[in-house]
Order: sequence, then structure tokens, then C-alpha cells
Amino acid sequence: MADTTRTGAPGGQDAVPRRAGWRSVGPGIVVAATGVGAGDLVATLIAGSRFGYTLLWAAVIGCLVKISLAEAAGRWHLATGRTLFDGWRSLGSWTTVYFAGYVVVWGFVYGAAAMSSSALPLAALFPGVLDLKVWAVLCGLAGSVFVWFNRYAVFEKVMAALVGVMFVVTVYLAVRVTPRLGEAFAGLVPVLPEGSLVYTLGLIGGVGGTITLAAYGYWVNAKGWEGPSWMRVMRLDNRIAYLTTGVFVVAMLFVGAELLHSSGVALARGDKGLLDLGRVLEERYGSATARLFLVGFFAASYTSLIGVWHGVSLMFADFVTKLRPSLARPGTRPERSAPFRAYLLWLTFPPVGLLFLDQPFGLVIGYGVIGALFMPFLALTLVWLLNSSRTPREWRNGPLSNLCLSAAGLLFVVLCVVQVRDLPW
Repeated sequence: MADTTRTGAPGGQDAVPRRAGWRSVGPGIVVAATGVGAGDLVATLIAGSRFGYTLLWAAVIGCLVKISLAEAAGRWHLATGRTLFDGWRSLGSWTTVYFAGYVVVWGFVYGAAAMSSSALPLAALFPGVLDLKVWAVLCGLAGSVFVWFNRYAVFEKVMAALVGVMFVVTVYLAVRVTPRLGEAFAGLVPVLPEGSLVYTLGLIGGVGGTITLAAYGYWVNAKGWEGPSWMRVMRLDNRIAYLTTGVFVVAMLFVGAELLHSSGVALARGDKGLLDLGRVLEERYGSATARLFLVGFFAASYTSLIGVWHGVSLMFADFVTKLRPSLARPGTRPERSAPFRAYLLWLTFPPVGLLFLDQPFGLVIGYGVIGALFMPFLALTLVWLLNSSRTPREWRNGPLSNLCLSAAGLLFVVLCVVQVRDLPW
């Protein structure tokens, strides 16, 4: 993708390309690709397999919710010149305590989950070559080395290439299963079949909804976009990104509705459900289609891995340097800072132990509770920040933004209660 930065004062009008358009996008593709992992695709497939096209409207609303959240995070960074963690700190010390616990516990468990998810399709593509755990460790190490040594511009290009693979594979599968477009359009009418409430909430709130939404503003700054003059480009970038996410979600819902719903095939929950789908595709369409799908599965998993390795490490570096300003090195890019690299190592090496052990019960509970709380925390603090004097009046929330963010906050509170209730207490 073309680099849109220009010489001149950060945020000045001369910093923005005169014809900034779709070629300027980048951070949005990164945040969307990172947020859509293998588990999200399985959740969409299961919704399609159980209810056909009936919940298509929920998938569409979910994309609109993510657009509003990412736009709010990006708007805060550009309008105020401050990071999101800066904003959280201004709300009180409780935000620092919560975020500190979140990044430590969540990062430890997520590191193992991301490595395992990336390893599954590789083990299926190359059976018998390496043990699954060895593939997982190699994926984590490769991601860590890649993020450690590369600038944001290179990272963005690799993410865009993997998104291209995901796009081609999901659209190909959606076309291959021959969707019934009449029923699909009917699915845009809001309907709640019996027993569908949890799946509906999951489709609206789950796909593409993680801490990476909060990282969007950091990627906006890493791209070189600083100041309100970049607001139009950021909004275009965000909309294109979640339109792409919408294509992924709709395509997988089509596959679930056509391939699984009619035949009554049940998928395993979590990432292993995609291996089940691979076997169904091989039986129905042959090994070439199944292998192509596994390549797409790997792209979806690996974008989530390297996206978190980069984006959440940026957030952690900001977190540490705000608490300990002496650690900040003027003129040093955040990706080269000691806190960034320390968190990168935290995501990579301690979680390897979890790959060889069953996850401790207490850790699973802690991870589930802290993770479930993050999206309500993000949505509601953005409402708070963007309606206060911390934000210049011109860029505060309007009625539509307040409606979308407040609705998202309420939705995520409900999802939080459901997730905590379903933990293996």
C-alpha cells in the first residue's frame, strides 16, 4: 500500500495527500484482519449451520458496531494528539489497574491460543511432518522475529497480503456453495428464531471485536497520521476495513447455511471447528478446495497472531512509558523501545509452557473474566472521553456516535454477563 506520509508539520494540511483515497488505507485493514480470527469464523459458521441465513442482519449490524468503535478510537488519537491510554488515565487510577491486569493475564493465555490456532492448519496441510506443538512454537517465534525487526510499513504490507488471501478464499467458498440469494436477502430482516439470542449477540459483538479495536489509534499514528487533518482519511480507512470484514462474515455465514445447515453437520467449537469444515469440503469438493481453505485458515489465524504481537505491544509500550517517563527515548520509534520488545517476548515465550500443559483452572477463569470485561470497558470509556472537555468541541460525539457507542456498550455488558456465566466455575 502506498505510504501516505509527507514532510511538514505533523497534522498540518500539507501532511495529507491531496487525493487521499482508497490507496491511503492501511491501519483499518490491519485492525480488521487482527480482530477476525479462526474462532470468529467458526462462530459465524455455527450460526449459519443452525439458523441458515436468518441471522445475516446481525452480522451486518456487528460490522456497523465495529466501525463506530474503531472510528471513535481513531478520532480520539487524531483530535486530541493523545493516546487512548492517556485518556483512560485521565478517568482515574482504576483504569490503570484494570489495564495492567488485563495485558498481563490476557497476553499470557492469548499467546498460547494464537500459536495453537496458527499451527492447526499447518499440521493439517503437512500431516506427519511436525508435532502440532512444534508448529505452534515455530509460529510464535516467527511472528516475534518478524515484528521485532520490521517497521510498521512492512508489517502493514504483510497484513494486507494475508487479508488478500483470506478474501479470495472466503469469497471462493461462498460462490462454490451456490448461495440462495433470495433467502440471503430475506435474512437482512431482523428476526430472532427460538434459541438464537446468544448466537445473535455473538455475531453482533464478537466478530472483529477485541483489544485490537483499541489498538487502531496506535496504528493510525504509526502510519504517520497525526492531527485532525487526517480525520477524513481515517474514516475512509475504517469503513473500507469493516466492509472487508463484512465480506468475510457474510461469506462464512453462506458456507455455514448452504454446506452445513442443510446436511445437519455439526462443527466443534473453537478453532478446531475449521478442521471439521476442511474435512467436509474435501468430501464434497475434493482435496484441492480443502487445501485452499486451510491456506485461508492459516491466513486468518496468523494475521491475528502478528497483529496482536504488534498492536498490543504498542499499547503496552505506551502504558509503561506513561507510568515511567524516564523509559521514553526521544526520537526512538515505539517498535524499537524496550517496553514494546519486553511485551513481545511476554506474548511469545511464557505461553509456550501452556502449550504443553492443560491451562490451569484459575488462569482460565481469570482470563475469561478480564477478557469479557474489556469490550464494555472500551465502549463506555470512549463515550465518556468523547463527550467531555478532554476532546475539542468540534470532534466530540454527535447524537449518532453516542447512540452507536452507547448501544455497543450495553450489548457488550450483556455479552460480558453471558460469557462470565458460561465459564467453567
